[in-house]
Amino acid sequence: MPNGLFKLPEVKNEPILTYLPGSKEKLALKESIKVAKSQELEIYSVINGNEVKTGDRKRIHPPHEINHTLGHYYKCGPKEVEMAIEAALAAKPSWESMDWQDRAAIFLKAADLMAGPYRSQMSTATMLGQSKNVYQAEIDCICELVDFLRFNVHFMSEIYKNQPYSPAQTWNKVEYRALEGFVFALTPFNFTAIAGNLPTAPAMMGNTVVWKPSETQIYSAHLLMKIFQEAGLPDGVINLVYVGGADAGKVIFSHPAFAGIHYTGSTEVFQQIWKTIGDHIHTYHSYPRIVGETGGKDYVVAHPSADPKAVAVGLTRGAFEFQGQKCSAASRAYIPQSLWPEVLKYMKEDLAKCKMGTVEDFTNFINAVIDEKSFDKIMNYISNAKNDPSVEIVIGGKGDKTQGYFIEPTVILTKDPYYKTMCEEIFGPVLTIFVYQDQDFFDTLEILNKTSPYALTGALFAKDRNVIVKASEILRHTAGNFYINDKPTGAVVHQQPFGGGRASGTNDKAGSSLNLMRWISARTMKENFVSPTDFSYPFMLES
Repeated sequence: MPNGLFKLPEVKNEPILTYLPGSKEKLALKESIKVAKSQELEIYSVINGNEVKTGDRKRIHPPHEINHTLGHYYKCGPKEVEMAIEAALAAKPSWESMDWQDRAAIFLKAADLMAGPYRSQMSTATMLGQSKNVYQAEIDCICELVDFLRFNVHFMSEIYKNQPYSPAQTWNKVEYRALEGFVFALTPFNFTAIAGNLPTAPAMMGNTVVWKPSETQIYSAHLLMKIFQEAGLPDGVINLVYVGGADAGKVIFSHPAFAGIHYTGSTEVFQQIWKTIGDHIHTYHSYPRIVGETGGKDYVVAHPSADPKAVAVGLTRGAFEFQGQKCSAASRAYIPQSLWPEVLKYMKEDLAKCKMGTVEDFTNFINAVIDEKSFDKIMNYISNAKNDPSVEIVIGGKGDKTQGYFIEPTVILTKDPYYKTMCEEIFGPVLTIFVYQDQDFFDTLEILNKTSPYALTGALFAKDRNVIVKASEILRHTAGNFYINDKPTGAVVHQQPFGGGRASGTNDKAGSSLNLMRWISARTMKENFVSPTDFSYPFMLES
């Protein structure tokens, strides 16, 4: 055991590089992309530190270039899930007993590897595998993930420091134990940062993990695991398994040692998982922690006092960066009649300048949606709107999947605030706008509040402070992350802890200590320095 209360390195948000022409980072990234495209990777699951190969080999291609092969991964089944659970449980005793500062050192090293020697490779994997432009990759797989790792170490130390009061002759302590069992991390395609944070946050607190990434994020998940191992993560602490959801769930949710799930994905899947856990609750050693961030139908609402140019930029960036495939993306907007002509003009001007195509052309703002299933779903919404005389497509509306899954940024104008695309999550570059009469602003807020079951993010644009105060109160429960005069996307670790309520999840705020608290089970210990030797109390005396 070390003798010392060690001070962590200073922690601050990772700077966002600019990738200006001729910059060192731009030249390095272009070379990294060239190298990655010149080879085909063989990608294996990693269980107990060992690469696991199966007979089910699957091809990986960029969403924006479907004829190019990036590599192949080997899909697992129930057998490999069982192996991953066994590895996690075997690794747990030594991992949870490791001094916290040694666990911290692993993840701090991983962060420095990502921000340093692996920076170009991280961006390359995310750009090619998930079709993100260079800026979207930089803020995701570098800055946000590095921030998660560094700040989570900071939050962990703050949690451990939180100790109770001890009166005379007593020492009271709280031990922050890991959960009893293993944690299941189920991660999405859209953020490499989320894919990295969901398994590492529980692991940092002494838990061992079975990690199932999205099948459309495997290309970058593979690199994350490689970096964790290089940083010194012991075998079996995080076990990466490429497996279908049904095969994973059947084994994991019936296992007595299942201790919790860290999830980001669809609301429907999360609700089914919750139900399955409930059906098996009598089989578990303890009540599992259920932590999830799910869907969103995120909004922008503008007051007549708002700046129309700021509203237009907030909508263009908020709705169409990364093709609208952010849980927080603006998907519905409420614009006053007095501002609408200017807002539409500015959006048309901006979107006319937004080029669409491959991520390798750094001048492109728009890239491809993640896969054919997503393309078809999004285009179905657009097709239905085209054939509906009650709505109008005022921008975009076209899609093409011959070379990649490309869909134009699309803006639908509706006179019905409850029109289908105002209510349902689309998860693509589609924004629906309802134009209200200026005098109906507060009535429109009530409509907004009732339109969707979700409550993830929302944005209010206004200059009038009285309006900002009153509207913020009315919209209190409509969003877990609420933005004033800014787009509803782009939460930064330690600045805007992220998570929503209602059907959007458990609101456990990734990027804060609140999330890490879910992965511990506290034990209170009282030590009495002078033990009583007389059972009686003063109240028993009569004289």
